[in-house]
Amino acid sequence: MARFTLELIIDSKQVKEFLQLPVRLYKNEPNWVRPLDNEIEVVFDPKKNKLLRKGEVARWLLRNSQNVVVGRVAAFINQEVVLKEEQPTGGMGFFECINDQEAAFMLFDQCKKWLQDRGMEAMDGPINFGDRDRWWGCLTQGFECFPNYGMPYNFSYYGEMFEAYGFRNYFNQYTYSRPVSMEGVSPILKEKADRLALNPEYSFGHIQLNNPEKLASDFRTVYNKGWAKHGGVPEMSEAHAKALVKELKPILDPKLVYFAYHNDEPIGFFVMIPQINEVIRHLNGNLNLWGKVKFFYYLKIKKVCRVSLGQIFGIIPEYQGKGVEGGLVLAFANTALQKGFRYTEMEMNWIGDFNPVMMRFMEQIGSKISKTHVTYRLLFNPDKEFKRAKAIGRSKKP
Repeated sequence: MARFTLELIIDSKQVKEFLQLPVRLYKNEPNWVRPLDNEIEVVFDPKKNKLLRKGEVARWLLRNSQNVVVGRVAAFINQEVVLKEEQPTGGMGFFECINDQEAAFMLFDQCKKWLQDRGMEAMDGPINFGDRDRWWGCLTQGFECFPNYGMPYNFSYYGEMFEAYGFRNYFNQYTYSRPVSMEGVSPILKEKADRLALNPEYSFGHIQLNNPEKLASDFRTVYNKGWAKHGGVPEMSEAHAKALVKELKPILDPKLVYFAYHNDEPIGFFVMIPQINEVIRHLNGNLNLWGKVKFFYYLKIKKVCRVSLGQIFGIIPEYQGKGVEGGLVLAFANTALQKGFRYTEMEMNWIGDFNPVMMRFMEQIGSKISKTHVTYRLLFNPDKEFKRAKAIGRSKKP
C-alpha cells in the first residue's frame, strides 16, 4: 500500500482541510501566526482574483495511509508574466508538509507535471498567485524572529527539501530591522537630504487619508515607473491601485506613509503599516463579525502594534542618488522622533538581492538583515543554463 496519496481539491471540506493543515503542523511553534483564512482563499476565488480571468490554478492535499492530511500545495499559471521570462514559467506555492522527503517530492512532482502539461518549462516557488508582497518565498534565516504580516513562516527543513528536489536560488528577499532613531544613519545621507530640502522644487510629507484617489494615483505613478519594467512585475492599473488603497485604508497610519514630489509630481514613496500580525495572532484565522471587533480592539484601542513594517520603498530611476531617499527618511524621522510616537522598531520588508541600490540604502540607514526568504526556480530541462534574477539599477556610493 502506498504511503501517500494525492487528491485534487474540489469541495469545501477539502478547502477546510487545506486551511487547517498548518494549524496542526505549527501548533508547537510559538512564532507562527495563523493567517486570516479569507486572505488565503481570496487567491483561489475567481470572483476576487483577477489573474484567474486568464490564468489557471489547482491545489492538492496529500494524505497518509491513515487518511490524515500531511501535505498541501498549489500550482498556477499567471498569464501576465509567464512569457516575460526566458522560458514559459509557472508557479507553485502554499506548500506545507511534514518532514518527509517522499511526501514533499510527491507534491513537487504534481506541480511540475501539471505545469508541464500546460506548456511550462520552469516553475518558481514557493510564491503567490498574486502580488509579491504576500505569501512569497521560503524562510531560510530568522526563524527566531516574529513573522511579518503576509510573509511566510515555515519550518527550517522546507528549504532543504526544495534544494534536494533540484530547485535553485533565483533570488533572496531580505527583511532589514532597526530601532526608530537616527542612530547609525549615514551622515552623508543626511547631508544630501539637507541640501535637497533647500530646493523649493522638492517636497516631502506623510499622506492624508481624506483623499484616497490622489493616494492611489501617486502610488501607481511611482510604482509603474520604478518596478513595472523589472521582469515578472506587470504594470499596475488604475483600478488595482484604487482597490489596494481601499483594502489597506483600515490599517493605514498616515504617519507611516510618505511621498516625495518634484514640482508636485510624485517621484518616490516610503510605505509602512503597523505590524498587524500582532493583532492577527489573536484572531485564529477568522475575520467574522467577532473577529472584526477583536481586530479593532487590538489595533485601535489596545494599540498592540509597536513595530512599523515597511512594505515598499522606491524612487523612480531618474531621481535616484539625488538625495530623495534621505529626504523621505528624514521626513519620517521628523515625525517619529516626536514625543508620543508609538512605534519603537521598524522593519523593511521584501528587499530583493537583485536590487543592490536598495540593499546599500538599507545599510546607509543603519539597518541589518534579520530575516531571509528565498524564491527558488526549477528548470524542467536540467541541461538549460540557470540564471539568477537580473539586477536592477546598480550600487552607487553616495
